[in-house]
Amino acid sequence: MSFSPLLRSRAIAPAATALVGAAAILYPKTTLHAEEVRSEDSKRKSIYDDEPTAPASTGAESSSLVTATRQAQKSRQSPTDQLAVQIGKTRLFIHAHVAAAEDKINSAMDSLLALENNFTSTIASLAPSRASGERIMPGAVYVLVAAMAGSIATRNRSILLRGSAPLAIGVAAGWVVLPVTMRNVSDLLWKYEQKFPALANGHLKAKSGIERAIYMTRVHTEQAVRVVDEKVGEGREAVEGWVSKGK
Repeated sequence: MSFSPLLRSRAIAPAATALVGAAAILYPKTTLHAEEVRSEDSKRKSIYDDEPTAPASTGAESSSLVTATRQAQKSRQSPTDQLAVQIGKTRLFIHAHVAAAEDKINSAMDSLLALENNFTSTIASLAPSRASGERIMPGAVYVLVAAMAGSIATRNRSILLRGSAPLAIGVAAGWVVLPVTMRNVSDLLWKYEQKFPALANGHLKAKSGIERAIYMTRVHTEQAVRVVDEKVGEGREAVEGWVSKGK
């Protein structure tokens, strides 16, 4: 009978232990996590976390920081790297100057080609059309012969006359033999003279004076011919009257 309390305590202990275990399983006091809980002092960071934003710095601080960074990079460069940088700068400098020289040469060649094209087109525009029936080669020979004849005719005269007479005779022969070509040359000269107003005004005055002189010469010539015809007619009538009276 003395062992009954001991046996009773031994019988209750497994039951209490089982009851506590069942309570711990059914109602847990701690929360289990799928991932390991990291402490605040841990230096590791998840890839899903955002990067901390750096405090905004002023322009002077950023420029000084960039300058310091460049100086640090330059100080860390080896002599080979520095030599490569200098070679690169030299190549860029030479390339820029060579490209500029090439552009100048190309522009000069373009201007020369444009000048040559303008000259050839101008010379071609002076030639007469085929419809006019005018030929340059025989006419040019005639004009040259006329100018030489004028030079021979005035060889014993003054220097001014010897210089102006062949030119005037040649121009006159050109207007007679090559009228279309001379008209084209005159139009071209007038186009260039218009660029100089003083020269163009002088040309117009000289042209008007020459035309007026030619007109007056023609009028006086016609009057002289008319007077001569009248005198000849009067003389003829007088002679005819004398002849009729003699009969």
